Amino acid sequence: MGATHEVFNQPLPLADINLFNTNRPLQDAVRFNARGADLARLKAVGALAGSATMQNEARLANAHLPQLRTHDRYGHRIDEVEFHPGYHALMRGATEAGLHGTPYAAAEQGSGHAHVQRAAAFMMFTELEPAILCPISMTYAVAPALRDNPAIHRDWAPKLEARAYDPVLKVWRDKPGVTMGMGMTEKQGGSDVRANTTQAAHDGRDDWGERYRLTGHKWFFSAPMCDAFLVLAQAPGGLSCFFLPRILPDGTRNGLRIQRLKDKLGNKANASSEVEFDGATAWLVGEEGRGVPQILAMGTMTRLDCSLGTSGLMRQALSQAIHHTDQRMAFGKLLADQPLMQNVLADLAIESEAACALAMRVARSFDQQDDAREQLLSRVLTPISKFWICKRGSLFAQEAMECLGGNGYVEEGGAGIQARIYREMPVNSIWEGAGNIMALDVLRAMRKGDVTDALMQELAPARGQHPALDRMIDAVPTLLDVQATETTARSLARDVALTVQGALLAQTAPAAVVGAFCDSRLTTRHDVFGTLGAGADTHAILQRARPA
Repeated sequence: MGATHEVFNQPLPLADINLFNTNRPLQDAVRFNARGADLARLKAVGALAGSATMQNEARLANAHLPQLRTHDRYGHRIDEVEFHPGYHALMRGATEAGLHGTPYAAAEQGSGHAHVQRAAAFMMFTELEPAILCPISMTYAVAPALRDNPAIHRDWAPKLEARAYDPVLKVWRDKPGVTMGMGMTEKQGGSDVRANTTQAAHDGRDDWGERYRLTGHKWFFSAPMCDAFLVLAQAPGGLSCFFLPRILPDGTRNGLRIQRLKDKLGNKANASSEVEFDGATAWLVGEEGRGVPQILAMGTMTRLDCSLGTSGLMRQALSQAIHHTDQRMAFGKLLADQPLMQNVLADLAIESEAACALAMRVARSFDQQDDAREQLLSRVLTPISKFWICKRGSLFAQEAMECLGGNGYVEEGGAGIQARIYREMPVNSIWEGAGNIMALDVLRAMRKGDVTDALMQELAPARGQHPALDRMIDAVPTLLDVQATETTARSLARDVALTVQGALLAQTAPAAVVGAFCDSRLTTRHDVFGTLGAGADTHAILQRARPA
C-alpha cells in the first residue's frame, strides 16, 4: 500500500542542547548572585539535562510508574518500591550533580556560593524531570537538621554529601551515598502537624542517643525508598523530631510498613506513599517538644526548591513553546512571526525570567546566613517567592501548552513534555505549604526583625530605572504596614514579590525586559498572558529567551 500523505510542517524535537549555554537569564542570574561560580560545572549539568539520552530516561520513568511490592514471593514482608531503570539513571545524574546534600560539604561551603550554584543546577535538572527531585530536595533540607544529633550527623553527613547513588536497601555504612526523606502529615491534620497522633515511646539509649519506638501512621510519606527519614511523633515532652532509618544499624529492616502508593495528578515518576509505623525504631533529633521549629527550618529549604522547581518548569515550557512556533507554519507564515503569538511568547519570557531572578536571589541569601539582613531576607522572601512563583506556574503552563495547540495536549513525544509540565505545576504550590500557609508565614517572618529596612536596602539599587518601579518601591513601607493582616496577606505577598522581581530585573535584564515587565505588572493587574502594550519590544525579548 502506498503512502496516503506526506508528513510535513511538524517541528523537530528540542533535544541535545545545553540548558545553561542557551539560557541567558539564568546565566545573568548566576553572575549577579555568585561572582566566581563554577560555570564549567553548570555547563556540564546543562549538557546532561538537555541531552536526548536523559530526556528518554525521563520519558521511560513516567511511562513505567513505580510499583509497590509489600511482600516477596515467599511471603516475607519487604515494603519496597520498584522503579524503572530510567528513574535510577535520573537519580544518579542528580546526585552526581550535587543537588542533594553536597552544598554542605566543607569544600563546597568554602566557595561562598554553594547554594546559588546548586540552585542553578537544580533548575536545569527540573527542566529534564522534576519528579525525582523530591527525594533530592528532601535530602538537601534534612542534611543540616541532623546537626541536632551529633552522633547521627557524624555517621550520615559524609554519605549525604557524597556524589553517589545506590538504590539498594542496606545499612548506611555499606553504601557510597544515601538519601533522606520526611514524614510529617497525618490523615487528621494535614498542614496542622500539631494534630499528629503518632506516639513515640522511649526505648533506651545507644551510640546515636535517645532511642524510641514509634507507633502510628503518615498520610503523605514521599520517596519511601530513601535510606532514612525525619518524622514527627508525640513524645512525653511534646511533638518531637526523630531520625528513622529503613535499615537498622544491625542490618535488619525497621518497622515501616508501606500501605499503598498515592495516585497523583502529576509527579508520577516519584513514589509518594501512605505508611504505618509498627514499633519502628527511631532516634531523637534535638530536644523533645521542639519538632515544629525544626520542621519549619527544613521547610524553608524545600520551599526554596519549590520556587526553583517552578522556575525550571516555566523555562522548559517556554523553550518548548518557542521551539515549536519557530518551526510551525500557519496561515502562510511561521507562528513565531505572528504578532499576537509574539506577544504571548514575550509575555511568558518575561514571567520566566522574573521567576528565575527571584528564586536565585533567595538562594543567595542561603549562602550568606552570617549576615543578619540576609537572614531576614531569606525568612521573608522564601515564602513570598514560593507563593507567587508557584501561583503563576499553572497559568503559565496552560498558556505555553496552548502555543502548541492540540499537539501540546497529548502525552506522546516531545509535545508530551508540555502535558507533564502542566500536571506537575500544582505540586510545588501545594507541597510544603499551600498559598495561605505561605502568606501567613510572610506575616510571621515580619515579626523577626525590621523587614521594611531590609527590603528597602534590597530595592534601593533599582531606583530610577522605571517610574512604575519607583512608585512600587516608595509604596513598600505602606504595604508592609497596611496589608500585614491575615485577610490581606496574599495581596502583600504578591505586591512585594512583583516589586522585588522588578528591582532584580532592573539590575540584570535588558531594557526591553525591564520596561515590559514594569508596564505590564506594576502599572496594571496582569491577568492574561499576551497582553503586553504596543510599545513592548517583543523581538528583543524573544531573542533573549530563545533556547537555541
